[in-house]
Amino acid sequence: MKKYLNLSLVYAILAMAGGVFYREFTKWNKFTGVTALGKVHTHLFLLGMIVFLIVSLFSEHHDLKKQKTFRVFLWVYNIGVSLTAIMLLVRGIGQVLELSLSSAANAAISGMAGIGHILTGTGMMLLLISLKKIEEN
Repeated sequence: MKKYLNLSLVYAILAMAGGVFYREFTKWNKFTGVTALGKVHTHLFLLGMIVFLIVSLFSEHHDLKKQKTFRVFLWVYNIGVSLTAIMLLVRGIGQVLELSLSSAANAAISGMAGIGHILTGTGMMLLLISLKKIEEN
């Protein structure tokens, strides 16, 4: 349980840092439009902190780490959420600075963000399968 609460805390700290960065970076650059930076904060809070708070509650009564699907979930999900947040950050900084990206750079950022979302979704499915398995036993 402690491991999942620690993960939740790390995601909460990163979410707050992302929110502060969004606010200060856009203010510093006098940017008033919509940017992907605003989504970093909420992605990390919801997909990071809240999910691992819920996982910690389940781990209180069940030994989740015995299941291979749960162990795979931990890796896949954390990589997916991290990659998604990083690509939101990269996209948002480019939007605020009004960088002119080549079509290849634009596609690369979108592709990496897409991979992050796919890994996050796959991780969610692995978590749900793991929770379903503990109820079957």
